[in-house]
Formats: sequence, C-alpha cells, structure tokens
Amino acid sequence: MLETKTERQYVIDELTIRDSWRMFRILAEFVDGFEALANVHPAVSIFGSARSKPGDRYYEQAVEISRLLVQNGFNVISGGGPGIMEAANKGAAEAGGKSVGLNIELPYEQKPNPYANVRLSFRYFFIRKVMFIKYAVAYVIMPGGFGTLDEFSEAITLIQTKRIKPFPVILVDRNYWKGLLDWLRKTACPECMIDVEDMNIIQVIDEPEEVVRTIKKIIIL
Repeated sequence: MLETKTERQYVIDELTIRDSWRMFRILAEFVDGFEALANVHPAVSIFGSARSKPGDRYYEQAVEISRLLVQNGFNVISGGGPGIMEAANKGAAEAGGKSVGLNIELPYEQKPNPYANVRLSFRYFFIRKVMFIKYAVAYVIMPGGFGTLDEFSEAITLIQTKRIKPFPVILVDRNYWKGLLDWLRKTACPECMIDVEDMNIIQVIDEPEEVVRTIKKIIIL
C-alpha cells in the first residue's frame, strides 16, 4: 500500500513539474507573438477552410480580398496553413503588404504556406487566437468548418460581452452562411439565447470590393 502511494505521489509530482514548465512555454509564445506582430497594425484577420484549393471560388475570393486590403492600407493575418489561409497570405504578399501566417502545430503537421512573410508557429490554440484578435481591426470569415466557426464565435462573443471594442465581423457568401444565420434568427433569438440586437455584430457580404469598402467606412486609417 505504501508503495502504491509513493507511485501515485511520483506521478502527481511529475505532472506538477510539467505544468510549471508549460507556463514558461506559454509565456514564451505570448512574448514571441507580441514582438513579431507589434508593427503589423492595421491588419485584417481572414479565416476559412484549410481544404480550399487554388482555382476554387472561395480561394480566389480570398486572394482578391487580401490584395484589395493591402492596396487600401491594411495588412493581412491568416492561420498560416493551406486553403483560405494560403490564399489570404498570397493576395497580401503579391500586393506588397505584410502577410502574417500564424501557424498551429497539429498532430497531422499543418505545413506553413509559402506566402507568409511574417511567420509564427504556436503550440497552443488559445495564444494563437489572442494574436488574431489583438492585432486585427476587422475579421473576414470565408466559408469553412469547425475551426472557422471557432474563430467566428470567439470574435462575436468578445464583442457581445464587451471584452473588446466592436470591429467589423464579415461573413463572405450569404448562401454558404444562410443556414447558420437562419438558425440564429429563428431559433436562438426567439428562445432568448441571444438578443436580436446581437445579430448586428455580424455583416454578410458577397463581393470582395464591398468587403473592403465596408471595412474602410468603419476603420479610419
């Protein structure tokens, strides 16, 4: 019995030590992010599916939105990986802007795309999300899956709860997002899970030029 207690205590001590060192890794990632992104303002964070390919409609829209943003005085932040992230970095880099890629270390090894000219790699999702929010003056949400929904929800929750100043949160392609928005209006609002006014946080736009015009109307450079 004593031996069992000793073994358990050893495991607990090991976990405690690992947690302590993990705090240093977390702090180091925050410091790296703050130092690397200090000069990217004003930037727009762009999200969307990692599965989109060059030539796809959404991919090419993201390239165009990023190009137009840079031409209008903004830099671009993406998740640093493939798909829409790559498209966002490509448009920004080819237009001569700062093209930030915040890559995440995943078990299946998401590879950084070649178009980011400011690159960071994160172990922790929550630190990466802080960087997306902290250095963005707007969010552009292209069609995507769970990861895209996570970033979208993070932004609108922080704005709804007044933890950050409001900024444009734009969903691109009304047909893609129609089901989600209908559910929010027809189910979540009537059930008083959200206020009707909370829907004003979200804008839905189809055309790249209108996305950039909308951001420029609200964000004074």
